[in-house]
Amino acid sequence: MASEGGPMNFAAAMEKKTDSSPLRNVQLDGLAVLKILKHCKESMPSLVTGQLLGLDIGQTLEVTDCFPFPTRTEDDEGNEADGANYQLEMMRCLREINVDNNTVGWYQSTQLGSFQTVELIETFVNYQESIKRCICIICDPQRSSGGGLAVKAIKLKDSFISAYKGDGILTTEKVKAGNITWKEIFEEIPVNLQNSALAAAMLAEIEPPSVIKQIDVDKLNLSVLPTLERNLEFVTDCLDDAVMEQQKVSYYHRNVARQQQQQAQWLQKRRQENAQRRANGEEALPEEDLQQFKPIPEPNQLDNFLITNQINTYCEQLSSYSMQSLQKLHLMEALQQSHL
Repeated sequence: MASEGGPMNFAAAMEKKTDSSPLRNVQLDGLAVLKILKHCKESMPSLVTGQLLGLDIGQTLEVTDCFPFPTRTEDDEGNEADGANYQLEMMRCLREINVDNNTVGWYQSTQLGSFQTVELIETFVNYQESIKRCICIICDPQRSSGGGLAVKAIKLKDSFISAYKGDGILTTEKVKAGNITWKEIFEEIPVNLQNSALAAAMLAEIEPPSVIKQIDVDKLNLSVLPTLERNLEFVTDCLDDAVMEQQKVSYYHRNVARQQQQQAQWLQKRRQENAQRRANGEEALPEEDLQQFKPIPEPNQLDNFLITNQINTYCEQLSSYSMQSLQKLHLMEALQQSHL
């Protein structure tokens, strides 16, 4: 029996189901992962981006295909319309060959986890105006070259979006009202890789005999000093930025205290003047002068939160590198003892 508002079509039913269920998993197709890695690796050391295509079904976001965005130069900064036309043309061509052309987000490359920026948040907000559950795939080609897959899927948390939308400024009142901390900005979604049955059968057919390859030997390389040095340099730079943000906050509070003191002195003087005017039978002057004491703008807390997030990312990478290095050292020690 149809409802009073009329029958619900499939698209409306899927949209209602999507809105009511949180995003729990991102399913990446193997072909899409290869395209992302190829684009990011070939463009090193430049940072690149691309469009993600797929389906949003229930608690799973399926990424089935992607295509790269053209690299923009300094002379192409004003050609935003050309970039939009390129995306529409690519999606039209994919639709003609029966490929999923539904936008579910974008991917971008990074260097050693340096991706938490204001530009990333603004891109999320722009995407979510039309796509409520969009994601961003972060790919680190430098870390992936060591034999692992350095790919993660992130999204903005709903509590942060509610506080950030509007003026784009994260004030102390918004932080307290939304109970937002530096951990409440990004949310990492688990990523699963999946291949079609035909692709899995082909890989099993062409898989070479089990022999030791150079990439397997590279995994036992004990030299992690350059990576550790770069991470430590990035941490030092972020700590300097954090100190500068703290100085901005301290400067703001000093200015507010100075203004309040000046306002109290002015109010006391005005009250004395009004008391004298009343004694002389004259009309009292207003005791609130909004033009004289303008509110001091509060520093945006977003920069401080992003810097703290970035420091946490670098520290986690340092911990991971150190743990892997210790494991390799113990393994080599055991191998040496076995040959004695």
